[in-house]
Amino acid sequence: MNENIFRILAALILFTGIGISSYFRRKADRESGEKISRKVDGTVFMTIIRLGGLVLWLSPLVYLINPAWMTWSKIGLPEWVRWLGIGLGVLCTIGIYWLFSSIGRGITPTSATRKDHQLVTHGPYRWVRHPLYTFGSSMFFAFGMMADNWFIALLGLLAFIGMACRTPKEEANLIEKFGDEYREYMKRTGRFFPKFGS
Repeated sequence: MNENIFRILAALILFTGIGISSYFRRKADRESGEKISRKVDGTVFMTIIRLGGLVLWLSPLVYLINPAWMTWSKIGLPEWVRWLGIGLGVLCTIGIYWLFSSIGRGITPTSATRKDHQLVTHGPYRWVRHPLYTFGSSMFFAFGMMADNWFIALLGLLAFIGMACRTPKEEANLIEKFGDEYREYMKRTGRFFPKFGS
């Protein structure tokens, strides 16, 4: 199949996800009237996130501009796996809209919570405490499948690991804010994936 078909579909999926995220994040800042400082997670961690984020975002863009520039990390996936990546990317985009529309103005760029943050337990938050990390990193993994590129898929995995490292601090902030309500919420939900059999 023509590489351009996968590039076009991958671009549509990626930029739709980015658009959804940008819209809801700006809306949350505007409606809350509160600007969250990025210093809350510490200079070292935020520097790692910024540098990692730069590589994370540039790699798909490099593929979209010219796939030949990324041939050094081409896998040689069968076409059906690349189509599976398209399907996963579409599901991730739907999940991204679902989680942002559920959390509303509670979304922040750091592990800090807003002053008027309400505990959200509906939408994907009914089963998973941090669906953004799951859907966001899965989106990059799916992009790696679409692009037939192990490096982009690996970046999705590394992004997930990076966010997972920040999660204990984020959950400590939520316990401090919501106390036993959050502890009970933790018992019935999974951190990144739904709990089964409990």
